Amino acid sequence: MKKITLTLFAYTFLLTITIGCKGEKKSTTDPDTKVEEEIVKETVSKEEKEIEATMLEIVLSPKSKSKVSGTVTFTGEGEMVTMTAKLEGLTAGAHAIHIHEKADCSSDDGKSTGGHWNPTMEPHGKWGATEGYHKGDIGNFSADADGKGSITFATNDWCIGCGDEKKDIIGKAIIVHQGTDDYTSQPSGAAGSRISCGGIIQ
Repeated sequence: MKKITLTLFAYTFLLTITIGCKGEKKSTTDPDTKVEEEIVKETVSKEEKEIEATMLEIVLSPKSKSKVSGTVTFTGEGEMVTMTAKLEGLTAGAHAIHIHEKADCSSDDGKSTGGHWNPTMEPHGKWGATEGYHKGDIGNFSADADGKGSITFATNDWCIGCGDEKKDIIGKAIIVHQGTDDYTSQPSGAAGSRISCGGIIQ
């Protein structure tokens, strides 16, 4: 009788532990927890996509028999858009860089991009001038003795894909000129040949 009682007690004890362990395992795979985890993953994924959508990298190609190439990155953050251009193959000294009205770099001289982007119909001038300026009037930058140059420019007068015709840079083009912008000559600042071009396309 003692042996039977002991065996039955041991069996009951083991059965209790087994059921308890299964209960614990079940709680760690709670369907509600899985749903919460998926919601978090989806939210993070959406945020990452939104961040990526506000960044564009444009490749610039040589024009007018030049060897000027490079990249231009546009980054949107809040109401600000920051442009960073890095170029090589330039002659040493100052060069003008503008946004032009059409993302068409098909012609050898870059003139297929049209004139400066000027949705507000202002006269050409230095950015911020009270007399007026184009939304594409970025200005000048310098190239070193190795032919490399860069410029960073930030403004809340642009947007990336917002649909506002007076602010949206999508569908426009970046043009680098052989000469400098004098900020006075109309309608383009007498900046010379268009030596590099890149369409701003999403």
